[in-house]
Order: sequence, then structure tokens, then C-alpha cells
Amino acid sequence: MDTESSTPPPPSAPPTQPSLPWRIGSAMVMGFVGLNARLFMFQANTTEVHGLDGFLRTLDRRKDPARRERGLITVSNHTCVLDDPLIWGVLPFSYQIDPNNHRFGLGAHDICFTNKVFSTFFSLGQTLPTHRLGHSSHGGLFQPTMVEAVRLMSRQPFTTPYSSPTSAPPVDNSISSPDITDPFSSSNHTYTYSTNGIDTFPAPSAYENRRYSWIHIFPEGRVHQHPQKMMRYFKWGIARLILEPDVCPDIVPMWIEGNDQIMHESRKWPRFLPRVNKHCGIWFGENVGGEGNTVFNELRRKWRELVEEDREKEGRGFAMGVLSDGLKYGKEAVELREECTRQIRGAVLAVRRQRGLPDEDPKEGLVETWRAEGGKRKGKMEDGSWVGDM
Repeated sequence: MDTESSTPPPPSAPPTQPSLPWRIGSAMVMGFVGLNARLFMFQANTTEVHGLDGFLRTLDRRKDPARRERGLITVSNHTCVLDDPLIWGVLPFSYQIDPNNHRFGLGAHDICFTNKVFSTFFSLGQTLPTHRLGHSSHGGLFQPTMVEAVRLMSRQPFTTPYSSPTSAPPVDNSISSPDITDPFSSSNHTYTYSTNGIDTFPAPSAYENRRYSWIHIFPEGRVHQHPQKMMRYFKWGIARLILEPDVCPDIVPMWIEGNDQIMHESRKWPRFLPRVNKHCGIWFGENVGGEGNTVFNELRRKWRELVEEDREKEGRGFAMGVLSDGLKYGKEAVELREECTRQIRGAVLAVRRQRGLPDEDPKEGLVETWRAEGGKRKGKMEDGSWVGDM
């Protein structure tokens, strides 16, 4: 038997970018949503914006994917379910229709990816399907979408970067299934990944022009509307996006106000309609990442030492975004994530302070403080704040 002829050929190199139909669809979705967000923020409401010119200069430097040297993370407090896309309505329209230079976000799998229509819309809108641990056993810090996010912050080539035709789960073409691919890029669904071993979604990190992408993240993990504009503790996912990429990303902290009045958690009927005639504000801080002598580069240096020690212990390395148990749960790895998360929360607090708000109680940033909520996941809390489950 000719064993060589029965061996499947290795997958070909991925295309530089998604297919033309996918790129057109993405530009249309993001342009449509961005335009409506802009009209809503500036016509139906009053919005003040600070620091936008500096942020646009950052985006301008990143316009050509081939010349990017690092990823970009924007990070902010989370005040209402419509923060994203509303906050990006402040970008000029020419930035809205350029998916190569627009943000990827994390969206709840159980809300945004429940069927093929939703999956198509949110995937074209550059939203990554994310399982929430309180709603799915597939959630948590080390779920496949976090691997994809780390790779979007990095540059190809990756080891075992995408599903192979033999290992990828079969695609369910029914309208009720969340499965979606870019059929014009790959006839065998090679450039996909699964969030749970069953579903199938496009893997944007497979494409060269998605190298060193931009990701926005709300580390509070849920909507938090506090009467004194306090924040919850930050979850550790943000630390993975800073520590693990091949180079330190640019990090731009932001502060959001007023959107809570647009979609307050206590709103009555009709709950689905956003309110108008509100005053909103968005503050863009200075870049606290990138190259140079920053606290995040020092933390990354310690992380690389841990990775090298783990490589020697395991006798092998792991693909980008994939971690050994030691790097997941080891004491030093956990402490690095804790410190990185504490520092990034401090960067957001600095923008809050520049906005003119008084310093918050340091206990607000501790997990232990919020354990007092008990099992209550949303609604009005004892401190007068409102919490939403998205």
C-alpha cells in the first residue's frame, strides 16, 4: 500500500486576509453600527470626548498591518450593555469602515452567538464568542477564545495555528446552529476554531493582516453602575493579553460616563429601548504599554522567565496562547496575573482621576470586597450599585 499517497497534504499557507465578500460584509456591518452609534451619541444625546486626537494618532500609526510592531489594547470601566458599540461612535466614519484597523471585542456566547444570524452579524462585527463561567462550563480564563485573543495580539506563524480539516468539528449548516465560517476563504474550514469542541467560528488570527490587532476589553466582566462611579475588581483575562503576546502591546486606558443613564439596569418598560437626552463622556488616557521601561514590560520579563523554566521542566514548548498546568495554576504565574491586573486597574483609575473624580476606597479593587454580594449576580446591591449580567 502506498502510505505516502494516503497521507493528507499539510494545509496550505493561509491567505493574507479574509475573502473579499467577508471584508465587504464586515465593513458594512461595522460602518452601519458605527454610524448609528455616532448619530445616537451626538444627536440623540450630548457627548464630550477627551484625548481622542492622541488616540487617533495611535490608530493612524497602525493603519498598515504590515508595518505594525505590536498589538493594541483599550481597557475601560463597563457602565451599560451598549458601551460597545456606543463608545466607538466617537471615531470618525473613515475609521468605522476599516475592519483591519478596528477593535475586536469579546461577546457572550449565550447571547450573541445563539444562532447563525446572530453569529454572522457579530462575527462580521469582529466580536469573539466568549463563554461566561457563570453560564457555561466552557468559560474561564483558559477557554479557546482567550487563546485566539492572545494570538490576535501577536504575529504569525503559530504552531498548530488553526483547525485541520480532519480535527475540525463538522459544521452544522442549520439556521439554529451558531456555526459559521468564511466559505470563500477556505473550502475545508481550515481557518476556524471551536469554543467547546462542537461549534465552529472563524479564526481571525489566521490572517496576516490581523497581526497585532486591537482588542477592547471590559475587565469588570459585567455592567456596574455605582452612584459614586466606583469600579468592581478586574478579572485576570486582561493579564493574559498583556503578558503572553510576543511583544508588549500598546495599552490605552479609558473612562466612560453617562452611558448608564442610557440603559440603566433599573429602567422600566420598554427596557429594550435606549434613553435619549443624556450627557455622556469618554476619556482616552495615554499609552501605558509598548516598549520602554514600564511596569508591564517588567512583568513580561518575569513571565518570560517562568515560560523558559516551564519549557525546561516540560521538555517542550507550547503553541502561542496554550499553557501548561504550571503556567495556568502555578503560584508565581497566578501572582504575576494578579499584579498585572492590579496595575491595569490602576491605569484606568488614573484616567478616572484626571477626569476629576476623587480616589476610590482601595478595597473596591479587591475580590474579597465583592464576595459580600453573595450569590446575587445582578440587580441592586447593598452598596446602592446596580449590576448587569452582561
